[in-house]
Amino acid sequence: MMSKAAPVQKDNGVYNATIKLFGSEPDPAFEHPDRMARIWGREWGCDTDVGTLRTVLMHRPGPEFDVIDRDKYLPQTGGYGDPDAGWYWQTREIPKLEELQAQHDALTDLLRAQGVEVIYLDGVADGRFKSVYTRDSCITVRGGCIVTRLAPRMRQGEELPVTRALAQAGAPILRTLHGRAMTEGGSFAWLNSRTAVIGRGIRNNDEGIAQISDVLAHLGVELLVIDLRGYDIHLDGHFLMIAPDLALVWAPGLPFTFLEKLKELGIRAIEMTPHDNRWIVNGLAIAPGRVIMPEGISDETRTALEGQGVEILTVPYDRVQMNGGGIHCSTSPLIRDSVD
Repeated sequence: MMSKAAPVQKDNGVYNATIKLFGSEPDPAFEHPDRMARIWGREWGCDTDVGTLRTVLMHRPGPEFDVIDRDKYLPQTGGYGDPDAGWYWQTREIPKLEELQAQHDALTDLLRAQGVEVIYLDGVADGRFKSVYTRDSCITVRGGCIVTRLAPRMRQGEELPVTRALAQAGAPILRTLHGRAMTEGGSFAWLNSRTAVIGRGIRNNDEGIAQISDVLAHLGVELLVIDLRGYDIHLDGHFLMIAPDLALVWAPGLPFTFLEKLKELGIRAIEMTPHDNRWIVNGLAIAPGRVIMPEGISDETRTALEGQGVEILTVPYDRVQMNGGGIHCSTSPLIRDSVD
């Protein structure tokens, strides 16, 4: 018979001395750059929407679009959909997959040409063709990411491939929204390193906002909450930070109190005109004062932005926009330089 090894006898004095010598080290904080670099390989996170963009999460449209059935036209929406299956396409025209891929590729090519690393999702859930809009499934803060919980049935399940992609890249996940929380990243924006804003509405409930606010509170960040109009889905249909002190806004879509708050924070707001393609506000700042937009900016708005020193880069994106999201929706920043 095998005899059991005798238990190791601990000398309490030696043990306590060891624990004291190699004890807990809460400082520097998790998100401190030195600790990030040493443990996580690089300084993950964002505390700005305008700092130089280093790494972004995206998804190239793929076979998940095969679920769309052109025989299921919904006259009440002017598009296509299947309420039982839970999917919808919101425009009368459905572009070819090759057209979507070509425009998405043009955007990623432009980002890479600007020195941005593009990380792709590796596969998505069956039929989840809105996965191209990675902005909604991931919110990045200092030190890592928050995986959101998407609201409509056709988007639920996008969280898993995003979680896998973040883990594969080595990005810390600071929170996964849970319980009855619902929040999508298109309604979140950084105003400065100590202030963020989120739009409450049909896709963003109080429980989701509370969980995000909790993460930000540990970083010393205030989360402003504004109410979206009616059935508006996301804040990024009306608001885009372009430089630390400059934003592009579609004023009719924003509360007056928020416009006043921007002034209080020293952020000048350039208002879009009725002549603009409404999708230009769904652009992406890739550095302070350098922004990617879809085609369709009016001469008035271009002049106003360029008068503030803004460099505007454009790509055609109208085919992808037919799916309900634009350039901002299609990009989820994972690493940006701070501007403070």
